[in-house]
Amino acid sequence: QVQFVESGGGLVQPGGSLRLSCAASGIIFSIYTMGWYRQAPGKQRELVAVISSRGSTNHDDSVKGRFTISRDNAKSTVFLQMNSLKPEDTAVYYCYAERGGRKSWGQGTQVTVSS
Repeated sequence: QVQFVESGGGLVQPGGSLRLSCAASGIIFSIYTMGWYRQAPGKQRELVAVISSRGSTNHDDSVKGRFTISRDNAKSTVFLQMNSLKPEDTAVYYCYAERGGRKSWGQGTQVTVSS
């Protein structure tokens, strides 16, 4: 069973930065696709960024140029560097691990962008 430890969320002013981390255990991390979704109040969960086992990345258009996903296979951890944050980035951010079409989810971490 996959277990996740997410960290790095919090309250930040518009224009600020945060770095989310998600450490996974119970899997062979290096062979999994990893990613981040977010869910704002009253909205559906949406994909933010994904990184393949080979390191290929894809970012949603709403965060391109501001957010960067990366991974450290030696630490079984995926990161989301978030810069130039906007109030509309406020959401609960969930990491996930995917293989064979099956996703496992982290518990989520709150990101609030407000002055």
